[in-house]
Amino acid sequence: MSYTENLWLFFVLLFGIIAVPGMDMLFVLANALTGGRDRGLAATGGIMLGGAVHTLNGAIGVGLLMHFVPVLFKPLLIAGAACMAYIGVSLMRSSITVGHDGPAGSRSAWKAFRQGLVICLINPKAYLFILAVYPQFLKPAYGPIWMQATVMGLLTVATQAGIYGGLAITAGRSRALLIDNPQATILAGRAAGLLLFAVSVFTAWEGLRAA
Repeated sequence: MSYTENLWLFFVLLFGIIAVPGMDMLFVLANALTGGRDRGLAATGGIMLGGAVHTLNGAIGVGLLMHFVPVLFKPLLIAGAACMAYIGVSLMRSSITVGHDGPAGSRSAWKAFRQGLVICLINPKAYLFILAVYPQFLKPAYGPIWMQATVMGLLTVATQAGIYGGLAITAGRSRALLIDNPQATILAGRAAGLLLFAVSVFTAWEGLRAA
């Protein structure tokens, strides 16, 4: 298989794993719906930075480390589940309203960026991707590992920007429809929180069952 074919196959797998709804996507959606486009894009930016860090981790062999020391994986699952549960419960308990000046009591874009980074870094799906996929595509036969990792990192960030950024923009536009219906806004935020909490419970259950 040529390097071009290798890279295309990586992109197909990458697109699939990012497009599947999970912690990152739900976090962007929750921020866009409750805080508007800018906060959704800020969350996307944090996740993109996390994706770049994951690429670096794959390049230096973290995937191999987790393969040979599987005991490290369970704490990552539990940590990710706990973080998502906290954010989900916070949204479910909130009564966010949307106005022309922004939602009352909303988090800042900077905080959404930082939380997006954390969410991405502790997302078990990302570590599964590194463990299962990265070792297969970073091959010395295709040239320097750092160069391959750079290309894969750029693909990762660009794909996240396209999928999550598009979601943030689309969801953010619906904010105008909610300005005159604060009750719908409250329900949207709490529904997003419920989804985040459900994902955290499922993640924790999967991690404990695999133990």
